[in-house]
Parts: sequence; structure tokens; C-alpha cells
Amino acid sequence: MTRRFRPASRGFTLIEIVVAVAILAILASIVVPRVLGRVDDANIAKARTEISVLGSALNLYRLDNFAYPSSDQGLQALVAQPGGSPEARNWRAGGYLEGGRVPRDPWGRDYQYLSPGQRGEFDVYSLGRDGRPGGEGVDADIGNWTE
Repeated sequence: MTRRFRPASRGFTLIEIVVAVAILAILASIVVPRVLGRVDDANIAKARTEISVLGSALNLYRLDNFAYPSSDQGLQALVAQPGGSPEARNWRAGGYLEGGRVPRDPWGRDYQYLSPGQRGEFDVYSLGRDGRPGGEGVDADIGNWTE
């Protein structure tokens, strides 16, 4: 019986590991800032989309009930039949939003709603990343009046 010997498998040297880690660190330093900058863009796009959906739901509500919910009734009128004025006599069973809940903005806060609005028949908006009125860039308000 003949034995065949295989050469011992060779592992990575410390220098090879250090070089690989250095290359990964350089790539990460280039890629991570670009990816993180996109998070803000994605949050703004998400807020705009959700505001558009809320605006469409409010328009459907108005078609059924002949008026938008008041500011006091708020966006909750889209998921639960509101009391008070204006009365929602023809409120649609199941509500006007899929999932039966009003979404929160990408920063975890409630969307703001005014009816009548300051910029239209109604205003639906997010206060942006900083959660305060006004602001610029990612901190700017995003509403149904913005593009």
C-alpha cells in the first residue's frame, strides 16, 4: 500500500490579511459616505410618496362625504369614521387607507394636516428630518405643495 502525501495547505500570512483589511477600509471610506447620503434622498422620496397617497385618500373621502375632514378630525378620519363636523355620513367601511393605519413620516413622526390649508384646500406635510417648521435641505418641510 502506497501512501500519497499532500503538501501542507498554506494559510494567509499576517501581511496578506493586513493588506486585505486595508483595501476593504479604503473601499468602505469611498462607498459608505455615498450610501449614507442616499438615505436622506430615500427618506424625502418616501415622504413625498406617502403624502401623495394621503392626498389621494383625502380626495376619495371628499367624494364620499362632500368635504375634507376638519383639522380636528385629522388624518385619522381616513381610517376610522370621525365624529364632529363636517359629518361623514357616507364614510366607506374599511376606511380610505390600505392597512387601516395612517403612516408616520420617515423620521417617525406623524404627518401634519390642515383643512382648510394655508397653501390649498388642505395641507398634508412632514416637518422634515429636524421636526421643526421651515428648514433647508433635508430639514425642509415636505408637503403636498412641494415637488
